[in-house]
Amino acid sequence: MLAHVALQKLKILPSVLNELPQKERAFIYGSIMYQAEKDDKERKKLNNKV
Repeated sequence: MLAHVALQKLKILPSVLNELPQKERAFIYGSIMYQAEKDDKERKKLNNKV
């Protein structure tokens, strides 16, 4: 899932992502996970208002 988001949202090809140093990949994956959690919280907040 993380590589898919990197490709679709960040326009980072899987081959480029794979060649990044481990710390940079970890940062990108962490950022994607953080955004996903933030989006989930916002979605739940909106669903509770309905």
